[in-house]
Amino acid sequence: MVKITKEAALHYHESGRPGKIEVKPTKAHRTQTDLSLAYSPGVAFPCIEIQGEPEAAYKYTDKGNLVAVISNGTAVLGLGDIGAMSGKPVMEGKGLLFKIYGGIDVFDIEVDEKDPEKFCEAVEKIACTFGGINLEDIKAPECFYIEERLKRTLDIPVMHDDQHGTAIISAAGLLNALEVNGKKIEDVRIVVNGAGAAAISCTQLYLALGARRENIVMLDSRGVISTSRTDLNEQKARFATARTDIHTLEDAMRDADVFLGLSKGNVVSQDMVRSMAKDPIVFALANPMPEISYEDAMASRPDVLMSTGRSDYPNQINNVIGFPYIFRGALDVHASAINEEMKLAAVHAIADLAKKPVPDVVNDAYHVNNLTFGPSYFIPKPVDPRLITEVSAAVAKAAIESGVARQPITDWEAYKNQLRQLLGQETKLTQKLYDTARRHPQRVVFAEGIHPTMLKAAVQAKAEGICHPILLGNDEAIRKLAAELDLNLDGIELLNLRHPDEHTRRERYAAALAAKRQRDGFTFQEANDKMFERNYFGMMMVETGDADAFITGLYTRYSNTIKVAKEVIGIRPEYQHFGTMHIINSAKGTYYVADTMINQHPEADDLVDIARITAASVKFFNDEPVMAMVSHSNFGSDDNHGSIKVRKAVETLHQENPELIVDGEMQIGFALNREQRDELYPFSKLQGRDVNTLVFPNRTSAHSSFKMLQCLDPDVEVIGPVQMGLNKSIHFTDFGASVRDIVNITAVAVIDAYVDKLKDAPAQ
Repeated sequence: MVKITKEAALHYHESGRPGKIEVKPTKAHRTQTDLSLAYSPGVAFPCIEIQGEPEAAYKYTDKGNLVAVISNGTAVLGLGDIGAMSGKPVMEGKGLLFKIYGGIDVFDIEVDEKDPEKFCEAVEKIACTFGGINLEDIKAPECFYIEERLKRTLDIPVMHDDQHGTAIISAAGLLNALEVNGKKIEDVRIVVNGAGAAAISCTQLYLALGARRENIVMLDSRGVISTSRTDLNEQKARFATARTDIHTLEDAMRDADVFLGLSKGNVVSQDMVRSMAKDPIVFALANPMPEISYEDAMASRPDVLMSTGRSDYPNQINNVIGFPYIFRGALDVHASAINEEMKLAAVHAIADLAKKPVPDVVNDAYHVNNLTFGPSYFIPKPVDPRLITEVSAAVAKAAIESGVARQPITDWEAYKNQLRQLLGQETKLTQKLYDTARRHPQRVVFAEGIHPTMLKAAVQAKAEGICHPILLGNDEAIRKLAAELDLNLDGIELLNLRHPDEHTRRERYAAALAAKRQRDGFTFQEANDKMFERNYFGMMMVETGDADAFITGLYTRYSNTIKVAKEVIGIRPEYQHFGTMHIINSAKGTYYVADTMINQHPEADDLVDIARITAASVKFFNDEPVMAMVSHSNFGSDDNHGSIKVRKAVETLHQENPELIVDGEMQIGFALNREQRDELYPFSKLQGRDVNTLVFPNRTSAHSSFKMLQCLDPDVEVIGPVQMGLNKSIHFTDFGASVRDIVNITAVAVIDAYVDKLKDAPAQ
């Protein structure tokens, strides 16, 4: 891990805009009309609606997506009682985590009040503002009273995350660790070192999952919590043991199956771990220094299963795996509480997720290839994008079934899609592509089967159900790589195009290509030699009907791929060119950018052709193209070559394709600003319309534009390059393409191939 210094941390918090969070408007606010709707007089109408029906606050305000992170600063991290104001950076940080992982807005509220009664009164008076309250960093035992009272007096979810977040994550980890070791929770002996809020809550949740009270020994700073002690508060007394043979932590650890540490660092020795039962489970969660270090615990005996609260070791117990998604599910059903049923649902959802195949994005984040359920991975990683769908849905469902939900959910798949879109994991367009491809899966050839990214993409595309993959390459090498990456090749065809068994097929393809290109200087021998190249061979598979679509580009230069595509597949007869388009899904909408990869310096006639194939491609995605022909000038304001060729292209399109909604030449700013464009250029054919399709004057400007958007805004989703204008479904990737990029383009290729089949099918 990178060492975090005081200087670096202070610089991080003060640089630029101080702090870590801000408030942003979500409605238009630029005009006088906007402001009149946002405030006086328009704001009076939702106020009256809410006065008549308080539940309408969820409809007209941010209440349903707003959580208060509230603290009095009496137990801040490992710093103790540092005061409300001093704890503010932590509360802001919690707000940041809520937003990036759950899409939830947060106001952090620091209450300078240690008296539990007065603290609760303050929270109760402001609670109507929020859809939920996350209590944070409040010391025990006051935190128990505060949470219980607020849960009783308020009709919105209240959760003290220091208690229940740790409990939920550690409970999920414990269930899975026990499964790995073949033990049952009702049989194991558990030692809990620490008796604060988190330790009490963890132990209560373990009991709810089946642990037996008589099998639990808890210790605090004064030693074993036993029935003989007279200094126990109500919470500790629940876990007092009647055993008289245990006096120290060392005694308690002997023959124990599970150790849970929520105390302080370096209180557990290797000998203590060695004294535990066979296949022991050690959760050393003190931060930043665990009760025993990961290295010492693993060195003490080979059969230990280990978790810490640190991100630099396996199986981190991290509250961020829980609280954003628990509140997300609770908010989405307008829950009146977070009850035990919802907590248990979160436990099981988290535990179950660790047993499922791990997405590539998680492996990449941790620089590994094969995270699989077992001793080193029995808790999901915080970056797992599936947490929001699995945990939030489970919590929401439990809220409905337990009767605390006020807003029902009936379509759970639609709800999960909504959650993915909320965090930008998936747009409606992407979901639509996948759904369409699943209904009509095609045979897709992946050119570079030995490339790890291409191999992962093929396996994922098969798992998504969008295609029947065929991997080109040395089959033995592919199987070896798949084994190293722990990828399942079931249902995936491996084809070694250079194998002697493929001799007949190579000759058949060569004969077909030579016949097709005999007037272009091709001989059979030359064509046969080319069949040892994956792009020629793979494209001929599609050309001859042995496959339906082809994906290439991770290894090959575009200039070579373009040449092969023209020779083997050819351009559609209605066009003179082919090109590529990238689809940009942004917060403002979906945009189609052409030509991003193929035509370097198009002239006016070329731009006309590119505009036509782009329009057809946009319609392919069931969208109506509203096209701007982009330049550095506006409608004749400059007469250099670049402006003139765009102007001529527009003139030709207006004459020959009057049905197309296209105009230019125009600067990108006017293309994307309808109000400004309509005011200054009222004659434009784009009057009153929002542009969604951009045709650039050359490849460099088109490519640079979409790449810049992609780099500047990590929330922008880019799909492409989408091939336009070839006779068959041949699609290209970029050498820097991710697994998700390739799977996205595979979905496009499948639909492209299916549409081609429909065109060729005889009329019914």
